[in-house]
Amino acid sequence: MPPTAYRRSEYLRSLWPWLPLWALAALLAIFAHGPMPLYSTRTLAVAWEMWSQHEWWVPHINGAPYSDKVPLLFWMIHAGWAVFGVNDVWPRVLEVVFGGAELMLLALLARRLFPNRPWVAKAAPWMLLGLSYASFFGLQIMYEVLLAVCVLAALNCLVPSDHRQEPRWLLFGLVIGAGLLTKGPVMLLHVAFPWLLGPLWSDWAAQHRGRWYGRGALALLLGLAVLLAWALPAGFLGGEDYRHRLFFSQTADRVASSQADHAAPFWWYLPMIPVLLFPFSGWPRAWAALATLRRPLDGGVRFALCWVLPVLVLFSLISGKQPYYPLPEFAGAALLLAGAIAALREQRPTLGNTAWLGTWPLGLGGLFFALALAVLPNLVASGRLEGHWLVSLSHYSRFFAPVFALLGGLLLMRGRGEMRRLAFAGLVGTFVVHSLFTLALWQNFDLRPTAHLLGDADRQGRAIGNLGVYEGQYHFEGRLAHPIQHLHLGAELDDFVRQHPDGLVVAYMGQPSAADLRYALLVQPFRGDWLAVWPAASLADLHAGRTPAEPPRPTRVYPRDPWAFRQPPQP
Repeated sequence: MPPTAYRRSEYLRSLWPWLPLWALAALLAIFAHGPMPLYSTRTLAVAWEMWSQHEWWVPHINGAPYSDKVPLLFWMIHAGWAVFGVNDVWPRVLEVVFGGAELMLLALLARRLFPNRPWVAKAAPWMLLGLSYASFFGLQIMYEVLLAVCVLAALNCLVPSDHRQEPRWLLFGLVIGAGLLTKGPVMLLHVAFPWLLGPLWSDWAAQHRGRWYGRGALALLLGLAVLLAWALPAGFLGGEDYRHRLFFSQTADRVASSQADHAAPFWWYLPMIPVLLFPFSGWPRAWAALATLRRPLDGGVRFALCWVLPVLVLFSLISGKQPYYPLPEFAGAALLLAGAIAALREQRPTLGNTAWLGTWPLGLGGLFFALALAVLPNLVASGRLEGHWLVSLSHYSRFFAPVFALLGGLLLMRGRGEMRRLAFAGLVGTFVVHSLFTLALWQNFDLRPTAHLLGDADRQGRAIGNLGVYEGQYHFEGRLAHPIQHLHLGAELDDFVRQHPDGLVVAYMGQPSAADLRYALLVQPFRGDWLAVWPAASLADLHAGRTPAEPPRPTRVYPRDPWAFRQPPQP
């Protein structure tokens, strides 16, 4: 058998069992409930509006060009819709495919960077699939997982393979272009440092600096050309305001302005690292492996450091921050941990007894969490803990306690397979927490009742207004064909009623009042608050001190907690 065929079959066998295990858990979790507002619903709203209005080149949301995102993910959603029809199944399957591709590309990257340590290629995807936050966020129909795929594909083009030391520059540039079409210029931040610092980790780059930087610069220009091939026509078609936001203000404001969305201090990511890297951040062996790294470092470890650390510093300096912004670097963190632990494994004879480095702290934590879930119903019943969400959780928590007790016991075990047990526990624990959320709390995020009511009104030609900022959360599920107007109480609402006497208005409140329950068409929970769909004229009358007209049918109430509200509350 030729060596290449053997290696390929060996690589395919190495995908078992982590890839099927992750795919099964991801598919079960992503279809456990509907798309999450406001992340997934906003993405679907943009894709739906482009599709329904035949705006294939310029993303739109609520009737206006949408400069925050570029179109590759929307085009991929459209490709599935062209085959299967408009649905929310295809976009969710697409995210699962992206997640699987990310794991496979990480395994390939580890195999190329650590040719003498095959354990790293086996361990890195296990570690990535076991990261709780990455698993949770991978269930969102958003751009970051596709961006991570593009980043890992680009880095695989940059590192040496079995038969070629020089990077594949053409493919490197094209994949950068795909990443730029996924989330814009931020793609360059994720791949620039492994290229700029190439001589620190690549022998070929150190020996051929001129070709490394010259051809790398040409590849970056190729990627930018791919982006401009879309952006220049889109800027012309979208109008002057869209063009200005697309090319100038949108990225600059997010990077430099203290008033940017999600602005946070420079140190914000540091306390987030243990949370984002859980459960491996609670594994003593991981910390010991990082602490015992000594020069000369393996080339793969140097690569991971040249990738992860500069990006973390740069994202810390950028004004706008979110925990999912550095999502592609989660793969880099898994690569770094796997490489460090592989080096530690080779030092085991000189370290003596390493039982204290095991997963026992996480095992104890799992048992404690199981105990907390078991006693939560008693604490809520006795009045020691209060809150609607805790009440909802308490009705299901005791059924999930045995699972975490078993996971805790699994992590207290000693012997071979420690890393895989931890990754398995992380994946299963994340899936179980997601299932508990679905049973107990999803009703506080499920906007389908409101979206369907608004969709019926839109098809009847009735105008719709929204008090406050609207993020597209009703457009896809309701299949809305017209924009929702942004309104404020007072003169704007009165003008809306004069122009659209049969219009509807969505209003938000902390708790539904007697008037909401009597005159609104629908009342339902949303996150920690409530929303109500009103006849616009009735809402204007109420705020003007007049008695609203009685609605044509009783108010539909979707309770926050079905255990607390067996019957809809009465006005």
